[in-house]
Amino acid sequence: MDELMNKEKRILLTGSNGFLGQKLTDFILKETDYSLLCTSKSSNRNPNIRGYEYIQLSLINQQELATLIDRYAPTHIVHTAAITSVESCEDNWEECKQLNIDTVQFLAELCQMKDIHLIFLSTDFVFDGKNGPYLETASTNPCNAYGRSKVAAEQKIIQSGCRATILRTILVYGVIADKNRSNLILWAKNKLQNNEVIRVVQDQWRMPTWVDDLAHTCLLAIEKNAVGIYHISSEEMFSILDIVYKVADHWSLNTSLITPVSAKEIGQADNRPQKTGFILDKAKKELGFAPTSLEKSLIEIDKQLDF
Repeated sequence: MDELMNKEKRILLTGSNGFLGQKLTDFILKETDYSLLCTSKSSNRNPNIRGYEYIQLSLINQQELATLIDRYAPTHIVHTAAITSVESCEDNWEECKQLNIDTVQFLAELCQMKDIHLIFLSTDFVFDGKNGPYLETASTNPCNAYGRSKVAAEQKIIQSGCRATILRTILVYGVIADKNRSNLILWAKNKLQNNEVIRVVQDQWRMPTWVDDLAHTCLLAIEKNAVGIYHISSEEMFSILDIVYKVADHWSLNTSLITPVSAKEIGQADNRPQKTGFILDKAKKELGFAPTSLEKSLIEIDKQLDF
């Protein structure tokens, strides 16, 4: 721990085993004046294990979390840990509340007390999907427990008065070193390459977010000590079905294996927003965010898969 204390910026990253967490770990390690302490509730699953410290920790243990923060004295906390499954949040609301709301409130209050900059990851699911694309100032109206937990967490952060960047994002995809972590793009690619028939929803629309863009934006928020809510995604609106067709076209896969279905057919008519999407002007102007197109990101993903 002692050698971590010498750097100008000391980042505590929660949820480092997660999809964004692993990508962000790799990005932070490229920054020479940053030190990094990662934590997740299970053992480290990132194949990249050098250049940072890892501590296994359940964030709902507030005493241990506070002790860790006291020891490390981070200048920034990037809080990516959350229960993100819509169904899990519905079925286990108390567990969802404990991690997605109560832990966030505790972190925000600690950050306020210790003057630590907090970067918090939120979601397009704070909206009901009836008026997308959305500005940051649009009224929230979630249609599921996951979205409600994120709205509550955002409110707890704002009420705490801590210096915080809230990054809302949409349908994150890409490649990380841990091949056990999947996402829509890799799921579709792998299924179609194995000649498996897949059912894909045709009446939900999103602006998907390349994980590299999101990780880079976390660094921009750290560098600028940004305060406020920012929308981070691509600029192109696609149906989920369109995205999967783009995947099939890019890798020359058999589109006849793709079966379009409605949200109602798969039980998502009421518990998923139909059309979200973000207006990105604020993030572009204040953070210097530059979104990558889906087409360009697929080319980069090709390179990363071959690496």
